Amino acid sequence: MIRFRTRLPVKAALPAKAAMVVVAALALAACGNRHELQPGAGKQLPVAPFGREDRPTADQLLAQPIQTSPERSVELRKRSEERADDPFDLPPEDKPSS
Repeated sequence: MIRFRTRLPVKAALPAKAAMVVVAALALAACGNRHELQPGAGKQLPVAPFGREDRPTADQLLAQPIQTSPERSVELRKRSEERADDPFDLPPEDKPSS
């Protein structure tokens, strides 16, 4: 019975895998073209908001206001500290057994 070699030797398989990874990375990088956004053919940007005379550009519409990612205003605890007494942390009420 004649057996044909169907697998590449280990030394040949590593460069082939590396080449596939490089090709995949280049294909993904090509998808990320960045240029100024324009409305599609025959389409317009949304109308100006109520009370505003000019129509915002695509970049202005995509800019995130500060409310979407506010700064942290609470200082993180760096060490364990004793908790302050909480007047609303009450034990459960005793229920009469039936």
